[in-house]
Amino acid sequence: MLFSDFGLDKRLLSTVEHLGFQAPTDIQHQAIPVAMTGQDLIASSKTGSGKTLAFILPAMQRLIKNRALTKRDPRVVILTPTRELAKQVFTQLRLFTAGTQFKAVLILGGENFNDQVKTLEKDPHFIVATPGRLTDHLKQGHFYLHGLELLILDEADRMLDLGFAKELSLINKAADHRKRQTLLFSATLDHAQVNDFALELLTKPKRIAIGAAHTEHKDITKRFYFADDLEHKEALLHHFLTDEKYQQMIIFTATRSDTERLANDLSKKGLSTVALSGDLNQSQRNQIMESFSKGQHKILVTTDLASRGLDLVNVSHVINFDLPKHCEEFVHRIGRTGRAGNKGDSISLVGPKDWTSFKNIESFLQMNFDFSDVEGLKAKFSGIKAQESKTKKATVSNTKKIKAKAKNQQKKPMRKVVFTQDAGDLPVMRRKQKLDPNLIDKDTNEEVD
Repeated sequence: MLFSDFGLDKRLLSTVEHLGFQAPTDIQHQAIPVAMTGQDLIASSKTGSGKTLAFILPAMQRLIKNRALTKRDPRVVILTPTRELAKQVFTQLRLFTAGTQFKAVLILGGENFNDQVKTLEKDPHFIVATPGRLTDHLKQGHFYLHGLELLILDEADRMLDLGFAKELSLINKAADHRKRQTLLFSATLDHAQVNDFALELLTKPKRIAIGAAHTEHKDITKRFYFADDLEHKEALLHHFLTDEKYQQMIIFTATRSDTERLANDLSKKGLSTVALSGDLNQSQRNQIMESFSKGQHKILVTTDLASRGLDLVNVSHVINFDLPKHCEEFVHRIGRTGRAGNKGDSISLVGPKDWTSFKNIESFLQMNFDFSDVEGLKAKFSGIKAQESKTKKATVSNTKKIKAKAKNQQKKPMRKVVFTQDAGDLPVMRRKQKLDPNLIDKDTNEEVD
C-alpha cells in the first residue's frame, strides 16, 4: 500500500514524498483510514513505529477538507507527556503546515507565560502542548475549546503515569461536544487506567494494536553485563566507550547527580559529551537536544527525560548505566536506537540494586536474557537467588504443624461393652434420698436446645 491510496490531498502527498516517506508503516496503514472517517480511535504500537505521522496526516486532511466550527477556537489540540516529545511532534507538524494557511503553536511549561498568552491570542489552528501548562491557560480564559474538532493524546499511558488525569479531564470537558473526534495513542492497551480513561474520552472507538508492549525490537541487539558496584559500572562504561564503534550514544542514569558526574568525567577524558537533566530550564534543554540531534556531540548522558518521542536517527548505541524502575521505560530507552530501519545496540549494566528491575524486565518482555563478560572486568556479583516470601514460609510451617497435630490426635478406638447378663439380672441402683412426688408434679422448667 502507498500513501496515495489513502486519498490524501495532493499537497500532503507532495510533502510526504519530499520528506522521503515511501510505504506507510503498520500503524499508519491501519490508523490513518480510521482517523480520516472521523471515528474515535485508541491505538498502540511500539516506539519508532511512525505513529506521529499516523495522526498528523489525518489532522491536516481534516482541516483542508472541512470548514471550521468556529472562527477563533483551535481546531486541533495535540497533547504529549513531556516537553521533549511535544517539541518533536511540533517540528514534524511544521513540515506539513509550512506554505499553508494553518498556524501551529507550541505551549510548554517552563517557558514565558505572557508570551504564550500573546501567541494564543493569534487564534492558532493547531496547539501542541503539555497538559499542565495548557490547562493553566484554559482556566484563565486565554483560549476556548468550544470549536475543537480533533483532540489527540500521544503516549496517553505516560501522561496518566505522570499524574495528568485531572488536567486531561478538564480539557475533555472544555471541548465536550458531539462533533469532536478523539485519537488516543498508548504504548500498550493493557494499561488499566488508559482503558478507564478511554471510556470517559472516546465514543465507540476503533481499537488497533500493532504488536504487544513486550514485542521484541528485531533491529536492536540487547546485551547485559553484571556489575559489582558503581566503580565497576564506570570501568565497564569506559571499556565500551573505547571498544565499541558508535555514531552517537545515549547513556541513561537513574539520578541527576550521576548524570552530571558522568558527563563531567567523560568530558575530562576528551569525549564530546553533553548532559540533560530535569533541573535545567526549558531553554537549556532545547539547546542541548538541538545540538545533540545536529551531531555536535557524540554522547548524551540523561535520565528518562530523553527516553520517549525523540527521533534521533544517528544514535547507534544506548547504555543503561542504571536500569529503569518501570519496565516500559526500558523499551522506550532502547527504542532511541535502531530507528528508521537502522541497526542498534543496547547495553545494560546490572548491579545488585538493578536486579529486581532486571527480573521485571524479563517478565515484561517474556524473555530470558544471558549475561556477557568483559575480559579483565568480570563481576563477582551474579544475581540474587529467589527467596521464599514470609507468607509462603509461614504457610508451609503451619501446614507441617497441622499435619503433625493430626497425626498425634488420631481417634482412639471405642471401648466395646459386652453384656453377659440380662437386664433383669443386673443389680438395682438405689438413690440415697427419696424423691418427693410433689416436686415432680410442680416441675415447669423448659428444655433448652
